[in-house]
Order: sequence, then C-alpha cells, then structure tokens
Amino acid sequence: MAEVIVVGGGVGGMTAALRLARGGHDVRLYERLDRLGGKLAEYERDGFAFSLGPSLLTMPRLFQELGVDVPLVELDELCRYHFADGTRLRAFRSPARMEEEVDRLSPGQGAAWRSFYGWAEECYAASERTFFSGPLGRPSEKPRIGDLFSVAPGRTLDGLARRFFDDPRMRQYVGRYATYAGSSPYQAPAALGCVPAIEHGHGGWYVTGGLPRIADALARLLTDAGVEVHTGTEVAEVVAGRSAVSGVVLASGERVDADAVVVNADAAALYGWLLPDRRRLRRLAGLGLSSSAFLLLAGVDGRTEDLPHHSVVFSADYRKEFDDIFRRNVPPDDPTVYIGCSAVDDPAQAPYGAENWAMLVNVPARDPGRWPMSRESYRDLVLERLAKRGHDLSGRLRFVDMFTPADLRDRYGAWGGAIYGTPYQGRLAPFRRPGNRGRGAASTWWAGRPIPAAVSRSSRWADGSSPPS
Repeated sequence: MAEVIVVGGGVGGMTAALRLARGGHDVRLYERLDRLGGKLAEYERDGFAFSLGPSLLTMPRLFQELGVDVPLVELDELCRYHFADGTRLRAFRSPARMEEEVDRLSPGQGAAWRSFYGWAEECYAASERTFFSGPLGRPSEKPRIGDLFSVAPGRTLDGLARRFFDDPRMRQYVGRYATYAGSSPYQAPAALGCVPAIEHGHGGWYVTGGLPRIADALARLLTDAGVEVHTGTEVAEVVAGRSAVSGVVLASGERVDADAVVVNADAAALYGWLLPDRRRLRRLAGLGLSSSAFLLLAGVDGRTEDLPHHSVVFSADYRKEFDDIFRRNVPPDDPTVYIGCSAVDDPAQAPYGAENWAMLVNVPARDPGRWPMSRESYRDLVLERLAKRGHDLSGRLRFVDMFTPADLRDRYGAWGGAIYGTPYQGRLAPFRRPGNRGRGAASTWWAGRPIPAAVSRSSRWADGSSPPS
C-alpha cells in the first residue's frame, strides 16, 4: 500500500484520511491549527456555547456510514423567513406542510412551490448520477441525456425563481440558497436550487452539543484507524516535479516524503503557494472571491416566545444587498441576517433561562480596516435593523462578541472569503469542474457530502494498484 499525506484537517481532509487508512494506506494528516474540524469550530463564553460554522446537518447517513455516532435531533421547522413587509414563511420539513405555508403567505403560490420542489428533486437526482457519482475524471455510471437539462443550463438561481414564482418574497426565499455557496442569486447557477430537495426530502438535523461534535467523532475514528495526526503543524509546500508529487515541506523546513498528497484547502491556496500554478491561479482569480461573514455571538437574557432554531430576517432590497457585497465590495447597509439559537433544541447551550444567539451577515471578504464604518458601528447597525423588524434585544444582552472575516480566517481558519464559493458563480457554472486536475487536487464539503480528491506521484502505486479516489 501507499504512504499518503493529507494537508488540512477540515471535514473533507478528515474523511479522506479515514477512508484511505481503512483502505490499508499509511496516512499522515497535517493541520495548521491546534484542532481538527475546519469550519466545525465553536466558541464558549460565560456558560454560552456557539457553533461558528454550519448549524444544520443534511444527509447524516453519509457520516453514519463512516461510523460517526452522534445524537441527532430532526427539526420539524427547518427555518423561519421574515420579510421586510412584516410577513413570514415557516419552512417545515414536510413538503406538504411547506406547500400549505407558501399558500398561506401568498395564495396560489403553494402549487408553484410544489412545482419548484419537483424541479429540485429532478435536479438533485441528476447531480447524484453525475457530479456526486464518483471522483473527478471518472465517467458517470448512469448518466442520462436529460440530466443536461435538469440543471436549467444558462439560467441563474434568480432566473429559476422567476420561472416559478410571481411573488417577490418567494423569489427572495429561493435566492437565499446561493449564500450556501458564498454566491449571489443573480450570478449563481440555477443548479443550487436543488438544495430544497435535500432539506425537505431528506430532512435537516441538529447535533446535540453542536455540529462540532461531528469533528470530535471523526477525530476518534482517525485514531482508531491508525492515522498519524499532527495539529499545530503547517505545510508550506507540496513537493512536485513536472508531472508528479513526492511529498511536502513543513513550515519548520522538514521534508516529509509520500506517494500521494491530498490537499483539503481552497484551490487558490493550493495553486497560489502550496503547489504554484500561475495558469490555474489566473483562472481562479478571474472568478473573484466568495462572500465571507460578519458574525455576532450574543448571550441573551430570558427566553423568546416562539423562537425557532433558525431564522432569516430579509433585507428590503435583495439585489442592492448583493451589489454591495460583490460589486461595491462593502458590507450591505440593509443586510439580511441569519439568526441561529441552538438553545431552542439544546438548553445546555446556554445558562438556565437564557439564549445563545448567533447572528450572521454576508459581507465581502475584505479587510475590515477598509470598511466604510468601524466594526462596532456595523454591529450597532445590524442590531438596529433587527430591532426594527421585530427582533429587539434591547435590555436583554449580556454580551455581544464580534468576528470579522479576518478574525474568522486567522483564529479559526474558516469563513475567510475563499474562492471555493465562486465556481458556483455564472450561468454555466454546473459545467465547470474545479480546476484541480493534473498534479494537484483540492477537496471540499458540500451539503453534508465530502468530495475529496487526491494528487499522486503516478497513475499506479508501486504494487500495481490504482491510487485511492
């Protein structure tokens, strides 16, 4: 078998390392931070606990198949959407109940949502047969001619929403799915509209204790599988000749040889400095950066009546909001705010009688020192906008801690405005695979599904077997 190095201990890297080790390979994993899990980070203060990354798990069976055993709570209400006109939409897991809620919000649009959901199911099924069917470069097992049209080629996510809905509020609801990939609904491909098929078709779960417990479980499985894990160890370079890799160089200067290297990082990081490739880097740079996040973590006194686990408070002008982020490169002055309160389903996440509010705003991946206002002023703006739309925390705040894109990148290695989100920009994005063929390959994690890819010294190992995929 082979000696394999995995660079990066996010979920994709941990999953790749685990599968490779269970396949009989000798695996070493190097992580720059002093912990594993990537975006599955958490923050604690004064008895309050917050998940900094994903807050909703989809397709848990993919982790269960790996042996991840964590307590799960399935959510009946996936999210509650609040619109600027004061109306709201409760997104229930059940497609039938969701259709009823849409019809309650906008009579006649329930049938339109059912049609939209049917399209999402077809789009996701096509993705299962193609994009998710196996490693990049391997022909799909059961493709169909119709799969090409199932992703609505040439149409943006906003264009897809306009195809199904007359109500601008429902278009705004559909556009929200672009932010899952750090993109704009006015640039992202319609294919991202398949997400409802996952959330409503397969359900959404909360992990008791927070989603970082998944990272803890994976770390234990890595130990059991014999993976050699090095945290607090940065890889400075992937060593490669003209057509093959041979190991890595650590920041300490030490060289470690290997038969294959798997890089669990943004493609720009791989081709920018780990394995420099100007041609690929230019292609990626042309896509621009994904959005990042401004995160407020608040300890809140008292319990809020009828507060759901997940809420989205929409801006009044969605197009202007995304123009601010992607064109003007400034934080939006009327932001959409995501609110997550895990204490709703997990009281241990906050002291008795209190709530842990995580409030997230999409912002450009720009140094906060170049923002038109201070981060303190922007915090106040966000809280003011929430108060005007029915979420007034005045007199209830024990603390509000702020995290800018730079904070999240430097302290947690997450939400740093990577280029990973931007391959989803553009109408033809579904037909563009990430630029990770040849000597190098990055890996990612989307919709609960790890998609690792390896870089190898040659097309076959010394024992004649094929490299892991």
